[in-house]
Amino acid sequence: MILHITDTHFGAERPQVVHGLIDWARQHRPRLVVLSGDITQRARAAQFAAAGAFLQDLCAASGIDRARDVLLLPGNHDIPLFNLLARVVDPYGGYARFAAMGLNPLIRRDDVWLIGVNTTRPWRHKHGEISGAQIERVAARLHAAPASALRVVVTHQPLWVVERDDYPDRVRNHRAAVNAWCAAGADLLLAGHIHQSFVAPLPGATDGTWVVQTGTAVSHRIREQVPNTFHVIEPQPAQAGQRARVTRWDWQGEAFGRIADAVIPPGRPDQTEEQPPLSAGSW
Repeated sequence: MILHITDTHFGAERPQVVHGLIDWARQHRPRLVVLSGDITQRARAAQFAAAGAFLQDLCAASGIDRARDVLLLPGNHDIPLFNLLARVVDPYGGYARFAAMGLNPLIRRDDVWLIGVNTTRPWRHKHGEISGAQIERVAARLHAAPASALRVVVTHQPLWVVERDDYPDRVRNHRAAVNAWCAAGADLLLAGHIHQSFVAPLPGATDGTWVVQTGTAVSHRIREQVPNTFHVIEPQPAQAGQRARVTRWDWQGEAFGRIADAVIPPGRPDQTEEQPPLSAGSW
């Protein structure tokens, strides 16, 4: 079981929701955690410290090891905004001290490969970017993964969106990245940034790549009609006729509740009523 959370925005967190997420982890005990950026609100030391305390409690509740079982990525909020000297000289200093891992991390298990891609750029205020070198490195990792493993690529800014208003927030060079990674066998594309939540097949991905877009986990910076939320991803054995099952959990006032399930089949899925509507021309 993989817990995907994003956009925690420590410094703008809701304490009750933070505790609720830890309680959920204590009950369900995920074996891997993905935190895909915007960990803090303004990349301040105290905010990274609060995020670190949260991760320590989350890992203890789940019974996992942070250094081995947690994949972290920076978001645009994890680069100093107002401290211009730090942004120029050491933009990832605070994040690096917090994360203690590279900017393009990799977690390998027999049944799942989690491939992280740093899409932030210090010279951009908000928007992300993917370089040609990153595209090639991720494609090589996808090719190296065993066919039996669920191959998951994680970014902060999204590669694909549903709503037209979110088009500008797609990461720069997203078309080239998606084309290469789908061809290399990516099963799931995970992202945050836009505080939106949906699970949908990627249009035109003939090998059956799906998008898992997750909203803000614990912050008060929620989007209209999208509460605090996260996804749970469960890789499925080949004989089950599925690649994975993705479950959405939303904050319901006192605890997180299970909202919807999506089954990720092998190969190109047919769209069903259980999947969200896909806007024409969104890809």
